[in-house]
Amino acid sequence: MTSVEHCGAILTIDLDAIAANYRLLRGRLAGAACAAVVKADAYGLGMEHVAPALSRAGCETFFVAHIDEGIQLRRLLPDAGIHVFNGLHAGCEPVFAEHRLVPVLNSLGDIEAWARFCGRAGASPVPPADIHLDTGMTRLGLPPEEVDVLAGEPDRLGPIDVAYVLSHLACADEPGHELNRRQVDAFRKARGALAPRPASLANSSGIFLGPDYHFDLARPGAALYGVAPVPGEPNPMAQVVRLQGKILQVRDVDTPQTVGYGATHRIARRGRMATVAVGYADGYLRSSSNSGGANFGDIRVPVVGRVSMDLITLDVSDLPHRMARPGDLVDLIGPHNPLDRLAADAGTIGYEILTSLGSRYHRVYKGGGA
Repeated sequence: MTSVEHCGAILTIDLDAIAANYRLLRGRLAGAACAAVVKADAYGLGMEHVAPALSRAGCETFFVAHIDEGIQLRRLLPDAGIHVFNGLHAGCEPVFAEHRLVPVLNSLGDIEAWARFCGRAGASPVPPADIHLDTGMTRLGLPPEEVDVLAGEPDRLGPIDVAYVLSHLACADEPGHELNRRQVDAFRKARGALAPRPASLANSSGIFLGPDYHFDLARPGAALYGVAPVPGEPNPMAQVVRLQGKILQVRDVDTPQTVGYGATHRIARRGRMATVAVGYADGYLRSSSNSGGANFGDIRVPVVGRVSMDLITLDVSDLPHRMARPGDLVDLIGPHNPLDRLAADAGTIGYEILTSLGSRYHRVYKGGGA
């Protein structure tokens, strides 16, 4: 991690805010348990810090994408339930058992392989598994025709101990989208065709669709880290990250000068430009060129010119000279410039911003026993 003296930017991650967000989401559930999704290094914020903070907040069940993420998490949380979304890879069954990881079985082939492994294991302890039903994403999971086969031939499960039957909502962040109701109906039907087992459907946004979507276990991810679960509505989640860039240089400018690669911004008047040590190599997306903004306190200034690999340029012409000097910090994500606004400026979503945050920041963890 870069030292604070040498760094171009400081990324502060509030573990207490993550814990508060977990408690808020858990409190919205109608009797269902609440897991936490910590894949992609806890959405870029550092699994080694985030997962223990969530555990201290009462979370007992975690989901990751890859088996290596599960192994890393097991070292951090010896007693947690850890589920692996991407399921089995050929020959990895003993690794799941060794690290007590729950595979999410995404096909009849996965089910056959895991049942065969469970049968060979005999009396040895084997983790349970989840059965993933595809109800409308057309990604991973048993498609309807495979669900029908499994319903007609339940012996295919053999010795498998099924923890959850689960599916994933495609449009939960659009509460009025017709696919939400179609998916929950399809999930109920498919689940009903199998032997009764606990069920899990709701992601972060799905929690806000109401009790019909909660079932036995919800799996929030992005909302834990401050992303608005229902775009366009007030965000109930506490903001988790603050990104402060360091000003390297401030220059007086006047027409007919231009700014940055491609000369995409032309100076329209006499003023000042501040160059900040953050660029797309740090996850400040190039699509924020000429559209992003930053804040000095509650005063917003625009990003002008193209975002380059290591630098952005801000038009600080309207600020007092004392507010924008070399060495000063400016909020790229902060109290007046939240994560979702930066994402909107870049034409993307908060998920991408979080998971793109680079390794060159000086990271500060506060709260949560950090």
